[in-house]
Amino acid sequence: MKILGYVGDRGLPKVTQSDAKMLDGINIAFGKVAEDQTLGTWELRHMDCLKTIREWNPDIRIVLSVGGWTAGGFSLMSRTEEGRKKFASSCADYVALTQLDGIDIDWEYPCSDSAGIDCDPSDRQNFTLLLQALRDALGNDKIVSIAAGAGAYFVRDTEMDKVARICDYVQIMTYDMRSGFCRQAGHHTAPFATKGDDSGLDTLSMVKLFNKAGVPLDKIVIGAAFYSRKWGGVPDVNHGLLQPAGTTGDYGAGYSGLLKDYINKNGYTRYWDEDAQAPFLFNGSSLISYDDPDSLKAKCGIVKYNGLLGIMYWEHGSDDTRELLKALYDNR
Repeated sequence: MKILGYVGDRGLPKVTQSDAKMLDGINIAFGKVAEDQTLGTWELRHMDCLKTIREWNPDIRIVLSVGGWTAGGFSLMSRTEEGRKKFASSCADYVALTQLDGIDIDWEYPCSDSAGIDCDPSDRQNFTLLLQALRDALGNDKIVSIAAGAGAYFVRDTEMDKVARICDYVQIMTYDMRSGFCRQAGHHTAPFATKGDDSGLDTLSMVKLFNKAGVPLDKIVIGAAFYSRKWGGVPDVNHGLLQPAGTTGDYGAGYSGLLKDYINKNGYTRYWDEDAQAPFLFNGSSLISYDDPDSLKAKCGIVKYNGLLGIMYWEHGSDDTRELLKALYDNR
């Protein structure tokens, strides 16, 4: 079972020798699509850390993730062969310059302007063409991967069967499944569905969805959340679970912050959902959903039972305790 971690550029200096030895791969967040349709690297200021990380773990694979929430430019760039080749060529140049192992595309999302970015119906086909241009430019010895939104919308708006043939693996972001667009308080990153929930917003359901769409099980990487989502104005029914909330699921504290201020503290009680194999916190009016060592053990079970490639997580800096990374490593 592979363990991959998204690490923000500013977090690279905080990666320890122990971290490096537990990780099979690092996705550096983020490169961007520049206005001239080349790879934008203006946010990357700590790439010199990679030499030390590789000395600690010579087998680690380090890729640059391009995109992220609100990062646009993909749609316009990918509409023409010239744009795709220009971008892919600049990626190949940067990979060679920095001795990276590949490129991860985190386009959120093709055919959607939900993040305030440019989009077009042709994104569906152009997403595939962009990935093929990257494969052609990087060659077969480098990694081409994607971060895929965990929902039917992503499968609908892409050609996942073709994408899977091009990519080394598909990372399904099985977090934010209930998020800033959802007013139902509940699990945002649960391994399984909770009782009474037929929404399909759970990790195993997403694995089945993407597999049915043409992604081989051994190319699927599921996601773990090192941060939380929080709903307010939640009725005190069923400890708030699956209840209509007064807010959407706002981005909450990282795991370190949860341990410090929320888990069985300041009026919050930790509950364990046996069906979902997931924890949540409730204080009578606010519900917080997150991953912990117990839910990660269940996710590792999904990986091993179904023959998946591994687990990735967002984001390394959200857990200073390293409890979550250690849980993944211990249950691999």
